[in-house]
Amino acid sequence: MEYATFFYSLVALCLLVAASTWCLARPHLLSSLSAAATSVLWILLNGPVEGQVLYSVTAHHGLTEADLLAAAGMGIAVWGYRVGVRDR
Repeated sequence: MEYATFFYSLVALCLLVAASTWCLARPHLLSSLSAAATSVLWILLNGPVEGQVLYSVTAHHGLTEADLLAAAGMGIAVWGYRVGVRDR
């Protein structure tokens, strides 16, 4: 395993956790956008730390444990956006 890609994956994971925490603490448009953007970034960079395959689509593609973190981040982003718009 190349250490640079592993490092970038961990940085993306830390960004996802930080953005999701910010969105939960202060739900508004900017925090929701950051949570959504880091969720997409996590999907692109989570390869080295994917974990177990939960559902196989093809022999080389499927839903992994790490993909669920992106889904949770997107859920937090949607929730933060809805709460932020409602409180305006």
